[in-house]
Amino acid sequence: MTLSDFISVFFGSNLVEVSAAICGFICIFLLVKGNIWNFAFGFVQVTLYVWVFYQAKLYSDAGLHVVYMLLQIYGWWHWSKNLANTTTVNVVSMSHKHLVLYALVALLSAALLGTLMRTYTDASFAYADAFTTCASLVAFILMTRRYVVNWLFWIVVDIVAIGVYFQKGLYPTVILYVCFLIMAIIGLYVWQKQYKTQTVV
Repeated sequence: MTLSDFISVFFGSNLVEVSAAICGFICIFLLVKGNIWNFAFGFVQVTLYVWVFYQAKLYSDAGLHVVYMLLQIYGWWHWSKNLANTTTVNVVSMSHKHLVLYALVALLSAALLGTLMRTYTDASFAYADAFTTCASLVAFILMTRRYVVNWLFWIVVDIVAIGVYFQKGLYPTVILYVCFLIMAIIGLYVWQKQYKTQTVV
């Protein structure tokens, strides 16, 4: 595909997908800053993506975003209980033992879901889609609990997701996830720095 073809397809993309991508970018920008308002934009983003991913036959992702809708509400509630000031949250660390445990949960659940999707549905990229779904769910739970390590999970998820969405022609979403990847790397750095500052204080 040439650059002109890519631009043509991008601007011909569904308005719902473009709107979801914009909300997603704002959400992650606020998340990097530890700002609780990320959940407001995140709720709009995930609601729109339920439709986008269902249309693309990425059923695991569609189902994940239904769960995300509930987790956005939970995340807002939990962060509101742990604010360092009016909008910014304190962050916490995790032991290596628990990190390995969460990683295994993501991998094993992805293998199971991928098998089910490949066997019983016409899902595209069943295992890759299942991995981004399960690993994202783990990452999101860690994020709502304010663990710095959530960014490591997001970095891996974003790399896999970029490949899947490019193959499916979801170009605004590809661009969004490239931004997510960059911001996840920045987020890891910022949250680690913030945690060290909290520890010193």
